[in-house]
Parts: sequence; C-alpha cells; structure tokens
Amino acid sequence: MADAIDLSDIQRRMDGAVQAFKSDLASLRTGRASANLLDPITVEAYGSQMPLNQVANVTVPESRMIAVNVWDKSMVGSIDRAIRESNLGFNPIVDGQTLRIPLPELNEQRRKELVKIAHDYAEKARVAVRHVRRDGMDVIKKAEKASEIGQDDSHALSDKVQKYTDDTISRIDALVAEKEQEIMQV
Repeated sequence: MADAIDLSDIQRRMDGAVQAFKSDLASLRTGRASANLLDPITVEAYGSQMPLNQVANVTVPESRMIAVNVWDKSMVGSIDRAIRESNLGFNPIVDGQTLRIPLPELNEQRRKELVKIAHDYAEKARVAVRHVRRDGMDVIKKAEKASEIGQDDSHALSDKVQKYTDDTISRIDALVAEKEQEIMQV
C-alpha cells in the first residue's frame, strides 16, 4: 500500500529548489562580466513584472562591461531603476537606448556583501526544501489517517522524505560553501 504515495514528486520538487538556487548563484559575479548577472532582475513593464531579458538584449562587449540594449525607448528609465535597486551594486550609464554597466573591481567589503547575498539565496532554497518536506509529510499523515497505509509504512515513508530533505540541504550547503570560496578568492 505504500506505493500509493509518490516520493519521486517530492524529490523532483526538491531538485527544482536546488536548480533555482544554482541559477541564483550563477547571477553572483566573481570577477568577469556575464550576461547571467542580470538574470534575477525583473522590470515593471506594460503593467506587470517581466524578466530583464524579455524587454532588452543583454550582451558582454568587454570583460568588465555589460551592455543592455532596450527594445522600447519608454522602458529605459524603468530598466535603469530596476538595475540600480537590485541588490547587485551596479550603476548603469544611460546612452540613448543602451545602458552600459561597468563592473567595479571587487574589494573585500563587496566580496563580503556578495557572500551574504549567497547565504540569503541558500536560506531561501532551504526554506523551499522544507516546504516540500512539510507537504510530503502532510500527504503521508493524511494517507495514514485514511487507513490507506499502515503505521509502519508511514514511518518508513517519513524517514525517506527526511533523508531526501537532509541530502538536498547538504547539497545546498556544499554549493554555497563552494561559491563563498570562489567569491573570496582574490
């Protein structure tokens, strides 16, 4: 009867949280310019929040510069504001429909700020994983209450969900430690 509960969905959702965390980490810079650095930025466009790459073209013309070519001239101000208000520490230079974003040299203070941001991303990922665990545990408890599974099966499934959770959180911790080391490397 324990087959009535699908643990692969729980594992898939936890893996999704890790993938989202990896993409968040990719947006933190470590020295060179990358178009991914602006991925987490959303812009108020046409009455809704849109990812930056859906309203502009992001390119890297040099190793320490990002260029954002805005498609709609009326969006330049809101894109400039969104980039400045992001927690990434960029100050774009507006040049017509193009925003040039020079990447400042990383000093120790900025490196520590980036590490804090990475830890914030990690905590959000851990919380997402814990929410998935809670949902899985709720399904198991409901199935046990409805006599679909026995108490032994319930405990075994709960242990598996907890093991998935522990493994996923340890993966997140390893990723953030690796990123922290990468950021702090001079």
